[in-house]
Amino acid sequence: MIRVLLALLLVLPPAAQGATLRATAEVSICYNYGCVREDTVQFHGATLARLGERLASARTAAEERERLAEAIGRLYRVAGTQTPVGADRAGNFLDAEVHGRMDCIDHSTSTTRLLELVEARGGLRFHRVVEPARRTRLILQHFSAVIEVLTVEERIARLPPGEALAGCNCTEDGLVIEAADGADRPGERYVVDSWFVDNGEPAVVLPLAEWLNGGGPNVQ
Repeated sequence: MIRVLLALLLVLPPAAQGATLRATAEVSICYNYGCVREDTVQFHGATLARLGERLASARTAAEERERLAEAIGRLYRVAGTQTPVGADRAGNFLDAEVHGRMDCIDHSTSTTRLLELVEARGGLRFHRVVEPARRTRLILQHFSAVIEVLTVEERIARLPPGEALAGCNCTEDGLVIEAADGADRPGERYVVDSWFVDNGEPAVVLPLAEWLNGGGPNVQ
């Protein structure tokens, strides 16, 4: 459904796009481990618009990731007022047997859906949402949502109409759109892992390679 919304935004006239972006959105959130339970959460258009404005102020891919981590935490905070996931705590042990607990399958699935919602509403200028990743260590495995750094051409294509200056990889305020921001390279992937934190806290964002190597807070 969210990918359909993204496609519609690419073809709708500006007035219709504005109405779509102001509308309430619904996302299904998983909980109680293995996505055995799902509840639909409603996000008001005004809430999503404020998050979008915050993300739009990012001037680099790194800044967008920082703001995105905060946005995911805020969306989960809203979800916690409408579903039992407000009881979710970092890892699996701190909330064992609690109704509303979330394991990494619940988080990777739900966070991917939240990221797709943000992307569908134009909130991502430097990244795209891709499939969740899995890491395996001994007999344990862990899953996380993942984003990928866009190419310069893709980033320009995501700018609002008229914001990119013709013949220049820059915006109207003079910001030059470089091929990379520091260590960022097009195609580089990062995990957005909300399993590491309590409900409502900013998600942990790490380079995928670091996460695959066991990176992240020491929670179980």
